[in-house]
Amino acid sequence: MRIGLLGTGPWAQMAHAPALSRHTELDFVGVWGRRTAPTKELADSYGVRAHDDVDALLADVDAVAVALPPAVQADLAARAARAGCHLLLDKPLAPTVEQARAVVEAVEEAGVASVVFFTTRFQPETEAWITEQAAVEGWFTGRAEWLGAVFSGDGNPFADSPWRQDKGALWDVGPHALSVLLPVLGDAGQVTAAAHGPGDTVHLVLDHAGGASSTLALSLTAPAAAAGATVELRGTAGVTLMPESTESAVSALLRAADALLTASRTGRPHPCDAAFGLRVTEILATAEALLNADV
Repeated sequence: MRIGLLGTGPWAQMAHAPALSRHTELDFVGVWGRRTAPTKELADSYGVRAHDDVDALLADVDAVAVALPPAVQADLAARAARAGCHLLLDKPLAPTVEQARAVVEAVEEAGVASVVFFTTRFQPETEAWITEQAAVEGWFTGRAEWLGAVFSGDGNPFADSPWRQDKGALWDVGPHALSVLLPVLGDAGQVTAAAHGPGDTVHLVLDHAGGASSTLALSLTAPAAAAGATVELRGTAGVTLMPESTESAVSALLRAADALLTASRTGRPHPCDAAFGLRVTEILATAEALLNADV
């Protein structure tokens, strides 16, 4: 499968380009970015073509991997789908429900495969744990704490990201927490509470279709010593904690590319497809509306 990369920022450099170049079943052939110099630099470092016309890249590939801000990703993902390209997308799918729905509609109309890279869902230890817990009945409550130090630490390459500064932890790490809780506890029928904490920290309470409730604490301004991700489930089976993963982002992205290849060959949607990305966007938008009403 011939694949191109849309985006040249830190995430594209750290994860996407290395993964695409290492995958044995992908032919990494080109890069498009919004700035000429970084596009040429990244493309040259992997010996692929630098494109200044995104449509030319779309015409030259079977799939694209997207490492761009959510609003830019949403518009280009729909465009790529209409061009017949399979999609390896990043989270969040889009900053609005309308944009996310447009991606899903384009994917469905074109009949292309899509996978959204929720990192935890593509790490072997956590993926196995999620699958195991989803088969267990009687969960009573879940607790997810996804605390980062992006804005409180020094030299983080993502700290200057305008969309992160605007949308905060809710939209950056919130998708990760939801990607773990939803397949285990069921869809979120309601966001029953949302409250602000220190910095960009937010606290959410969800009711789930399976009868359980969950709480989420999300932050990009936690002290470095307090940063980390924890998910705890409690129910009739007892208490379980999500295991830590030793898998790198590049390795997880390789597994996400595997999932895209499988979906494209079989025609069977992956659980983390664009439709799931839309559902996560809908929940985040509901929470954001509650938080804004509280200001």
